[in-house]
Formats: sequence, structure tokens, C-alpha cells
Amino acid sequence: MTYYNGFPIQILRGPVPLSHLLLQNFVRDGYSAVDATCGNGHDTLLLAQLVGAGGHVWAFDIQQQAINATGDRLAEESLTNRATLIQRGHEELARYVTSPVQTVLFNLGYLPGGDRSIITLPDTTVIALKQSLELLMPNGIVIVTIYPGHNGGNEEQSAVENWATMLDPREFQCWRMNQINVSTSAPYMILVQKTS
Repeated sequence: MTYYNGFPIQILRGPVPLSHLLLQNFVRDGYSAVDATCGNGHDTLLLAQLVGAGGHVWAFDIQQQAINATGDRLAEESLTNRATLIQRGHEELARYVTSPVQTVLFNLGYLPGGDRSIITLPDTTVIALKQSLELLMPNGIVIVTIYPGHNGGNEEQSAVENWATMLDPREFQCWRMNQINVSTSAPYMILVQKTS
């Protein structure tokens, strides 16, 4: 960690630290959020910290390993009561989350340290993204981290980009954020804000 005048300076190496920086600016105490792909629990933990005691996080993953890792991470910080862990695909999020939310987070691809043959898929990801917009409150955000460099990643990238480019600009602000001094197959982020 780098410090300036005693304050930590976050190194924005890749899209995940950038997504965390944005979450810190958009998510407030009392908010509701969804982690559509909880993985090893880092994003779920951050969301649970940000929503505070008055908020709640729903975290999804199809793999028991991911649910266990996320549960352990929350328990270590005594934040288990702020999150509901659901071992289901993110395409089912509207079935389990019925109240409006301010944030939905996707970190696509495969579980780091897990079975690389188990990946998020274009069809189910687009279903989940559409459901996310239905649940999203005005001014809320959807953040999607995309990994085109793995097997199946390019197809998912195309599906997500097609979905985002078709959104009505009067209702949604869509941003693509990527480093320009890295490989074109490097991960990057799409942010969608609902404005109406």
C-alpha cells in the first residue's frame, strides 16, 4: 500500500480495484446490493462493509466452494448477518431478490483457484444483467468486470457489450473502462447507471 500524507493511495491495477473505488463512492449505509458472482468473497465483503448495519447484500454463486469461501470471509469480519448467500446461478437473482437495490456487481469468468472449466456463460449472464436493471433503483449502478482472455471469455464479452450498447441512453449511462497500455485481452469493466 502506498501512502501520501498518511492517507492510503489505492493502486488501480486492473478493473477490480477500480470497481472497488467506484463502489466506495456509490454505496452507502442502508443500501441494498447484489454480488451476482461472489467467488472468493472479496467483493461481497466490501459490499457488506459499505451497506452497514442497515443494509443488506445478496451474494450468488453456483459453486459450494465459493459460497463457503465467502461465508468464511464474512464470518472473520463478523458481518455474516449483513449478507444472504445463495448457491444458485445469477440468472435466478430476480427470484431471490424482490426489493429494489442500489448496486449489482458482476465479476465474470471463473473462480480464482477453482475449476477453470466452470465459467459464467453469455446467455445466463445477459439474463442476469436484464434482471439487474429491473431491480435497480434510479441512480443505481451495475458494474461488470469482463475477462475476454480465457476460454469462453470472448463470447461472453461480445454478449455483454451487445447488451450494453442497446440500452436507451435516455435511461442508462453506459461506460466502458479499460487500461489502454495492456493487452486487448486484458480484463476491463463496464458500468451502467440507471438515470430514470
